[in-house]
Amino acid sequence: MKIALYRESMVVGASMVAMLLPFIVLGGYMAQKHQWAQERLDELRPRYARLLGLEVQRADIAATLARADAARAQYTYPATQDANQAGNSAQQRIRDIFTSAGLQVNSSQVLPPKDEKGFDRIPVVVRVEGEMLAVQSALAVLSSQTPVIVINDLDVQLPGGLANASPKFAPRLTVTFSLSVLRERT
Repeated sequence: MKIALYRESMVVGASMVAMLLPFIVLGGYMAQKHQWAQERLDELRPRYARLLGLEVQRADIAATLARADAARAQYTYPATQDANQAGNSAQQRIRDIFTSAGLQVNSSQVLPPKDEKGFDRIPVVVRVEGEMLAVQSALAVLSSQTPVIVINDLDVQLPGGLANASPKFAPRLTVTFSLSVLRERT
């Protein structure tokens, strides 16, 4: 009788374990998923805090971006303007600056644009003649232009050399400017 009771209790115990086994497995799975979710939340918490900080500063960021766009517009030609138009416009401005400074423009050429970090760099090569004071005046005016005219290279020559230059007269210089302007890309 004890053996039959023992077998009966073993069968009941095995049945209970068999019934509880899916719940135990499900509980373990849920605990593992909960731990994984907690790790993800701990990973995302700093990012979320940064996003909240950015959201709070939205107006300041928008104002700063507007100022940056305005500054960029001062230094570059707009993307709406064709690169050839921008180059020709810059060439005409440069010729006007040199002429008004008292220099004689011998030649000027707009070269094909080059890609530079999201901008088109449009080279302009200008060859002028004139006195040193006129060259200095032109350089002073070039530095205050908007959109900015960048001086890449400057080659100053004295035709005939110093031996032929008269000390009574200001020497006439031949200057080759390698300039460039920037145009935004779309």
